[in-house]
Amino acid sequence: MKRELLLMTAVALVVAGCATAPQTANDAPYSNSNYAAAQPGLMGPRGATGATGETGERGFTGATGAAGAAMAGPAGDTGPAGPAGIQGARGARGPAGELAVGPAGEVGPTGARGAQGATGDSGAQGMSLTGYSGSTGAAGPAGPQGPTGLTGAQGPTLVGPAGPAGYAGATGAQGFTGQAGAQGSTTPGIAGTVGATGAAGDQGAIGTTGRTGPAGIVDRWVSYKDFTFDNNQADIPASQLDQVTQIAAYMKLNPSLKCGIDATDAQHQDLSDRRVNGIRLSLIQAGVPADKITAGAFGDKELRRDGRVEILICTGN
Repeated sequence: MKRELLLMTAVALVVAGCATAPQTANDAPYSNSNYAAAQPGLMGPRGATGATGETGERGFTGATGAAGAAMAGPAGDTGPAGPAGIQGARGARGPAGELAVGPAGEVGPTGARGAQGATGDSGAQGMSLTGYSGSTGAAGPAGPQGPTGLTGAQGPTLVGPAGPAGYAGATGAQGFTGQAGAQGSTTPGIAGTVGATGAAGDQGAIGTTGRTGPAGIVDRWVSYKDFTFDNNQADIPASQLDQVTQIAAYMKLNPSLKCGIDATDAQHQDLSDRRVNGIRLSLIQAGVPADKITAGAFGDKELRRDGRVEILICTGN
């Protein structure tokens, strides 16, 4: 009867705890406070700790102790595991990505060879040189042998290592037999201990991963690449066609960016416009969306020069 009352009490406590469980972040709307509490990385925070397991059943009564000294009965069985914890809250949205400086561009091609310099004046007449020295004479005969050297000092004394340890002494004689112990008193065995508390419930499931943070923001136009055209030509040189593929691949990996084409040239505006349109069409054919390309005056005025069309990037709206 006591066992049934304990089980009913434990079930009532678990049901009451579940009924008052706090609302999880999966039920709550997303807010800026959730974003501010985000931890580094994309995995959501650890789920809440599971509810305390039910109280284990009362252990079995220990067997009656044998005659002699009193002994405790065996421990009761371990109680069953508690119910699984509630699912963890949804992870907060990841932080915005960082901006990393790209690798250095390839070395530009070697400039054209300069014109040949004018012929220099004739050099002054060289000075006369002294003739070479004669060969070295043969070596003289060896001198007589020197006297015998003095006897060297006596070397230092070398002390040998310590000898091994002596052998162990002989075994001592056996001790006398001890007296017989007194007879133990007869005591009835006591009841076994109460069974151990049930194991804690399984931890709640991991919360769902937070939304990926936005890509790093480039808040102004940044120079990326440039094309150099031949005089009075609007076609992209064959040696620079691979740049179109590189730009398209980079834009595909970073869809948050847009690119600008800067080729302002007041003296040759018609030629400049044809060059811009040619680059724009090539980028579209390479896979860059047309709405990600814009033309205008974006670059540094000090860097503009005839035949150069600059490509810049920034984060789109």
